[in-house]
Amino acid sequence: MTKKERYSGVISWFEENMQIAETELHYDNFFHLLIAVILSAQCTDKRVNMITPPLFEAYPTPEVMANSSVEVIYEYIKSISYPNNKAKNLLGMAKKLVADFDGKVPDTLEDLESIPGVGRKTANVMLAVAFDKPAMPVDTHVFRLANRIGLTTNSKTPKETERELVKNIPRNLLSKAHHWLILHGRYVCMARKPKCEECGIKKWCKYFENNRL
Repeated sequence: MTKKERYSGVISWFEENMQIAETELHYDNFFHLLIAVILSAQCTDKRVNMITPPLFEAYPTPEVMANSSVEVIYEYIKSISYPNNKAKNLLGMAKKLVADFDGKVPDTLEDLESIPGVGRKTANVMLAVAFDKPAMPVDTHVFRLANRIGLTTNSKTPKETERELVKNIPRNLLSKAHHWLILHGRYVCMARKPKCEECGIKKWCKYFENNRL
């Protein structure tokens, strides 16, 4: 099977069977989405959604958060992974939005990456989810899944994976494809024990091809 055939089959299946594919993070504006995405690094969306309601209530705007402190923010997020660093990043993020972007979340990769706590993946999530721009955020699920299925070959870094996916997935589907891969990796193609018997894309999957009896 050629890589082109693999991509074509996988994309067609998802288009037909997962027409609604979106973030599972809860948010009510772009500022709160940015908070949630920063908190979701090495943490489950489910856990983030559990702690964000009181956090969002306490910090409705970047201006309010910018006037807070690391210690106070920490109290809201202490039950998730790396709360010390994330509290510092959230405060730095809010201050940056107020100082440089008039309290608004910017909509370019370069501006987003200038914000504390925002790396390439987080910036791409914001572009895809908030601004509906063609972007391919690569988290652990996407990185693992793309290689396992055979959409990428021996990609060593998330950036290599991103480059390969962007090259092969139609631009208008990139943002949705990001969610397809994340959700498939989260609920079907799990890291330790993929549910191959339930998988709709196994026909085009390199892992299944190599491991079936």
